Formats: sequence, structure tokens, C-alpha cells
Amino acid sequence: MSTSTAAASAFQSANPHALATILAASETQRIIAATDIFDLAGTKLWARNQPVSAELQRKLLDRKLREPLESCLIAEDGVTGASLADSLERLVEGDARLAPMLRPHAAKLLREVAHLPLHPVAQLLLSAGRAARPQAFDHAIAAMGLAGALMVAHGGQTPEIRLAMLAGLLHDLGEMYIDPLHGEAEADRELDPLSYRQLVVHPHVGLLLVAQLTNYPGSVARAVAEHHERLDGSGYPHARQGEGLSPLGRLMAVTDAALAALRGPHEQLLHASIALRAVPGEFDMAWVGQLARVAREQPPLQPAMLPAEIRARRAALEEVLQAAEDDTALLTVGARSPDMRAALELAQFLIGRLRAGWNESGLWSPQAAAGSDAAEVEAMEDELYFRLRGVQRAVMLRAGVLLADESARLKALCDSLPMGRSA
Repeated sequence: MSTSTAAASAFQSANPHALATILAASETQRIIAATDIFDLAGTKLWARNQPVSAELQRKLLDRKLREPLESCLIAEDGVTGASLADSLERLVEGDARLAPMLRPHAAKLLREVAHLPLHPVAQLLLSAGRAARPQAFDHAIAAMGLAGALMVAHGGQTPEIRLAMLAGLLHDLGEMYIDPLHGEAEADRELDPLSYRQLVVHPHVGLLLVAQLTNYPGSVARAVAEHHERLDGSGYPHARQGEGLSPLGRLMAVTDAALAALRGPHEQLLHASIALRAVPGEFDMAWVGQLARVAREQPPLQPAMLPAEIRARRAALEEVLQAAEDDTALLTVGARSPDMRAALELAQFLIGRLRAGWNESGLWSPQAAAGSDAAEVEAMEDELYFRLRGVQRAVMLRAGVLLADESARLKALCDSLPMGRSA
């Protein structure tokens, strides 16, 4: 199948969520048809140079298009290389959490951002996101900057730095194609199983967008597809592992996970460093090491808790992990359906990875309850509780539709996982 045929197949109909974002953006900036828009029957739906409006949304309803809508529109006063540089400069100067990673490389990053190619489709979607989904756009800028900084620190050359920045900028474009109620929620790391089921498709949608509607290198499209994959196979959407992940995809996985760990109002670079090392074997340590080194160089955070509090919370986490292991093993013995067994096998695998991470951290030891280690204990504990909630979502997704009694038992197990003060 040719690229144009594949694109027509994947984007033959206008996606309602992407179209809604474009229409919302058109209220504050000029988005026009770059070409006449026709349906498959040859009916002209919209004229070249005509601004988009709610009328376009009505005409596109249930219509299959001759060319993808994204290829027919252009944002005249949208994102440019200069505006990207301005956004990145504001991030460097204004985000105290990322500043230690970005500021040493700011001059090079600001120089390279001006050279990033903005394909019209990418420019349209980024412009629409900036106007209608500003938090998502800010996340794209942060990913562009962090990926670029990690590549510079890694010794990457100019082409590699530009590819890293471009992949960071584009990595979440697929989220525009799912209901915003099911997005990654920049300020809230909680997602119920239904939202998670919708969310897991966005890397694949991003791959289709970049591969089929732009002329960007294949390595960028693949990195977009892999930014939620993990080296140990615990990621999504395809559970790729090891050598199945590309070098740029590994960088994007680290970049996105680090930013996810910094979404809360009080998290520091230490939290991102802990999150990336919480479970051994998830991420490429060549990239993690760059961030961990900078995090270690920052002034130690003041302990937020007394040693007695740390010991109590550490004991509570141990109890939760042990209960999760015991309950999963007990349910596995009585599992009847293949779907139930598959869900419980996934639960055992993911909980076992959390146990390995906690054991290897050494933060369970009595010596880690005082001094500068207190901040690491707190960060690790928060991350592991967050991961337990992730286990809940992944297991429910894997299970699908079960027999009534098995569904009730699995739900009881999952409900017991996201315990602790973060739940």
C-alpha cells in the first residue's frame, strides 16, 4: 500500500476531537483551507482560502474525504520557529524544576530550535494545540527542550539534537485525536481504566500522523510510537522490549516519563530521577544517568517528614506490596478463564517489578530514614504508590470482560492496590 493510500485510509474521515480543537483554535487565530476540500464522491465541501468554522464541522459529518483534512488546512498565524524559540526561552527561565537540565545547554537549544522543520500538518496541529490545549502545548515544549538537553549532554551532534527536539515536540500529537477527558491530564496523574483504555492508542495515532501525513524521518515517527514503551516490555501500546526499541524511542520514553514525574506542584528533579530508577530495567540508563547526575548535583531537599513518619510510611508500603503479592498469588490458584489468568500473570509481573525496584533501592534500610535520604524515601514511596495505580489500570485493561465472579474478585484485588496517602 502506498503512503498516500495508507494516509487516505487512516484519515479518510475527520477526527471529531481533532476537528473540535482546530475549530476552537480558529476563534483566536486564522486557520484556512489551503486547497479545496472534496468528499470521495467529488462534492466540493469547502473552498480554498475559506476560514474554517462550525459550518465546516457540519459539512464533514459522516463524510469520507478525498484527502485528509489535516493536509487541506493551514494555520496562517500559527506556530513558527521563532515562536517555538520564545516558548523554549520562557521555559528555561521560568521552570525551576527543569532549569538545572536546560540552562547549561540553553544557547545551543535556542539556536537549534530555529532550524526545526515545521511541516504544514505538524504546524497546524501544534498551532491548534497552543490555542485550544495550552497545557498540552507547554508539555510539547518541555519535551522538546528536555530531549534536546539530554542529547546535548550525551554528546550528540547537531543532526541528532534536532531529531531529538523534533521528536519531543511531536510525541503527543496523537492525544489530540482522543477525547480530552481521557488524556494524560497534565495536572493530575490519576486515570481510571476507561480513560486508560482510550489513552493507550495515542502513540499509534501519533505514528500514523507523522509517518503518513508528513515527510519527517522514519526515526521520528518510530520514536513517537515508542514514547510509552519500556525496555522490560511493560509499556504500551505494543509491549515492545529490549532491542525492539529504537535509540530515539528510548530517549523519548525517558523524556516523557521524567516530565510525568514532574507534573505535581511540589516535585523536583529528584522525583524524576527516582521515577526513572524505581523499577530496574524499564529505561535506558545512558539517558537516565544524564538526568540522575544533574539531580544529584542539586542542593539536597529538606526532609518533609520526621524519621518516625518515614519509618511508618515505609512499613505501610511494605505491607501494601506484600498484600498485593499474596492476594494475586491466591487468586491465580483459582483462576478459570484464560483472560483471568492473563490478567493475574500481568499483575504478578508488574508487582514483582515494583518489589525488585524497592528492594534494589536500599531505601527500606533503617539508615535511609534520616538526613538527605529522607527526600529519596519520600519520592520513591510516592512513585511506587503511583505505579500500583498503574498496575490496576493495566490489569483491568488486560482482563477485558470476565465471568461475573472472576470480575468481582479481580476488581477487589485492583481496588486494594492504589492505597497510601497518594490514593
